[in-house]
Amino acid sequence: METITDLRSLLNDLIQTCKDGQEGYLTAAENVVDEEAKEFCNQCSLQRAKFAGELQSLAHELGNSNPEYASSVAGALHRGWINLKSAIVNREAHAILRECERGEGCAAETYDKVLQHALPAPIEETVRRHATAIHVAHERARALADAAAPHWV
Repeated sequence: METITDLRSLLNDLIQTCKDGQEGYLTAAENVVDEEAKEFCNQCSLQRAKFAGELQSLAHELGNSNPEYASSVAGALHRGWINLKSAIVNREAHAILRECERGEGCAAETYDKVLQHALPAPIEETVRRHATAIHVAHERARALADAAAPHWV
């Protein structure tokens, strides 16, 4: 079993990951022209906001009065969302969705690493549910990016 301090740290990492994903998907939704991609990105942004709120509640229950509420530039870089800014220049769905896929891949890795720890049952249940949804979104982002890829003749 992890110490309370370790659990708080793990939850803060996940909160940052979710906040970065929320912001990344919101930026993608605002800049992608393709309606299906826009809807996907908006849904994922809302889902990540919900996940962050659930994790913040768990952190409060552990006595953390100020769990991570904002993403950081260094964290966003580490979690794969920083390249989204360059992908939106041309508002090309393929490039934007590839960056969403990359960000989700980093989020999935973060969740998978946290799940390797001995977590209390309620925290593990929440983290596992989030991880499953993130893996599904990762595959969906990949499929949408593949579908939007330019086809050279």
